[in-house]
Amino acid sequence: MISIVIVSKDEPALGATLAALTSQVATLDEPCEVVVVDASDGRLDFIRREHEPAVRWLSFDRPPGLGVSIAHQRNLGVRAATGEVIVFTDAGCLPADGWLDRLTAPLRHGERVTAGLTLAASGGSDPYDGSRVSRAGAGGYLNECATINMAFRREAFDAVGGFDENFAYGSDVDFSWRLVDAGYRIKAVPGAVTRHDWGTWRRHLRRSYVYGRARARLYRKHRSRWRRILSDDPIVVLYPAFLLGLPLMLVFPLYPALLLIPAWRNRSRRPVKVVLEHLVYGTGVLTELMLR
Repeated sequence: MISIVIVSKDEPALGATLAALTSQVATLDEPCEVVVVDASDGRLDFIRREHEPAVRWLSFDRPPGLGVSIAHQRNLGVRAATGEVIVFTDAGCLPADGWLDRLTAPLRHGERVTAGLTLAASGGSDPYDGSRVSRAGAGGYLNECATINMAFRREAFDAVGGFDENFAYGSDVDFSWRLVDAGYRIKAVPGAVTRHDWGTWRRHLRRSYVYGRARARLYRKHRSRWRRILSDDPIVVLYPAFLLGLPLMLVFPLYPALLLIPAWRNRSRRPVKVVLEHLVYGTGVLTELMLR
């Protein structure tokens, strides 16, 4: 049994995702179920009615005193799922033809964790994870992955105790880091493609900020990774350091010209946009460090 688990709050695009999954589920030889963990308090019932009983719909009641936690939702979804293989995608994702079969195929041949390629709806890799999958290629393995396009055997989930519910954001990376630390390898499957609309630039900036804060929390928890942080994750260090150095403008007015270096390196990827997002990300890192 394969269980596709989707967590959602108030994403009307969930309907398009479920519709796209229907045809793929029908083509698999294995039995398959779709489980939605919904935290919308009934606001997406029109989607639920359209897709029941083909989709199992779980209403999420958030724990007292907490906001809606994606980690709580994912743990609930996996516990409720009946499959030996768990597949994650996000509300609003549109899987390409053959996505589900390609993502799960390596799990039938000895692999225990896989991650596919997510492309922006407008084209190109997503700004957070897809580039890693592309670089690793079909034969490679990843040091981390997001859950937007991921599959794993239940034994891997049980081995690391599921998702850490102390994370508001970043629980997916924490989950993948703990899998790697436990000896599991994350197989890159660039042929398993989904597309996702990442929203407006304002949403990009907000996401960059909260992801920066989450990254700082991740390194606080996983202290053994500090020694590789400059080689594995340079923007976590370089952009906060740049922001802390802004008072140097009083002595060296050309200090901001240092940003021309990353702008040039990202010249094929809308350099001003990339640099601004990284600065906001760095602000999130600093905020988390100062608040804790």
